[in-house]
Amino acid sequence: MKLISRDGRLWITFYHQSVRYRRSLDLDDTKTNRKKAEQYIIPEIVYKLNQGVFFEKTEQQTKAITLHQFMPTSFEIHKHERRELTQKKYDQCYHQHIKPQFGNKPIAQIKPSDLAKWQNKLLETRSGKTVKAIRTVFQTILEDAMMDEIITINPFTRVKSPKNDETREKKPFSKEEIFAIINAVPESMQCFFAIGFFTGMRTGEIIGLKWEDVDWDEGIIHVRRSRRQGIETLPKTKNSIREVEIIDVLIPYLQKHRELSSNRGVYIFETYTGKPFTTCDKISLWYWKPALVKAGIQYRNLYQMRHSFASLMIANGEDILWVSNMLGHKDSSMTLQKYARYIKQTRRKRASFLSE
Repeated sequence: MKLISRDGRLWITFYHQSVRYRRSLDLDDTKTNRKKAEQYIIPEIVYKLNQGVFFEKTEQQTKAITLHQFMPTSFEIHKHERRELTQKKYDQCYHQHIKPQFGNKPIAQIKPSDLAKWQNKLLETRSGKTVKAIRTVFQTILEDAMMDEIITINPFTRVKSPKNDETREKKPFSKEEIFAIINAVPESMQCFFAIGFFTGMRTGEIIGLKWEDVDWDEGIIHVRRSRRQGIETLPKTKNSIREVEIIDVLIPYLQKHRELSSNRGVYIFETYTGKPFTTCDKISLWYWKPALVKAGIQYRNLYQMRHSFASLMIANGEDILWVSNMLGHKDSSMTLQKYARYIKQTRRKRASFLSE
């Protein structure tokens, strides 16, 4: 029988009748608890194994563990691999969509049919994409429960995942619409939208920009962070940490904004109280929506600035690799997958070399 540490907690691992078992001792991994485990707990477990009574009690205890009792353990396991905001989002999802129906139910009693009916109910009011995201939270908890041998199989493996019937619809703006929108917002915020339309940066990345990120001599902006819900984090992916080129059309907007905000703080975009924006919700409410109304343009969300940059550049023959780097995509194949339809196809005679 071996004593091991897992996420700062003490566990034992052992073989019984050629089957490997792992059990938590429900103790923190400290010198005192290790001594207690070695001198008292492990000998008692060995005795109960030899008497054939150990599994009678532990199986009863395991079968009684509810989803809500195990949920904190699952979240703790993934704490360091998830971004803080992702962990918060998963927690909200659990309490809103999963706990009400399954929180007090023993994990061992959750059946595939229960999950299928729950999933179908969600699909009545939510898209397949949204339900898949909710399902991922639930499925991960049950997967962790299986790893801890609370259950022998994850019941989700027997429930078909809903179709991803929703993709974020891309409705890029035309060149004329882009300039009409920028001109329709107050001068103090024109640079925000110019950056969005002329770099393809994500909105969270834009409000996270500091003046130190702008290299005027090299003509680049360093994308090093993002802001969401008032929290400063790394950008969305590893490839999102990048350098974006300040193209010529963007230069006057940046220069003008520097003049307007010369006596302000470290962030490029701040509220009238001198604080950085916590989210883009207020920017959308105060500036974006009124600008679209003023310009007489159909409403689309702020994210369409990014799509507009990509589609406009590709449609006008800019190098796909450059566009991909500007967007922070992993590689150009991802960019092609999303925006290939905007590549202009010139009509020409195909395979003419065969006749030569």
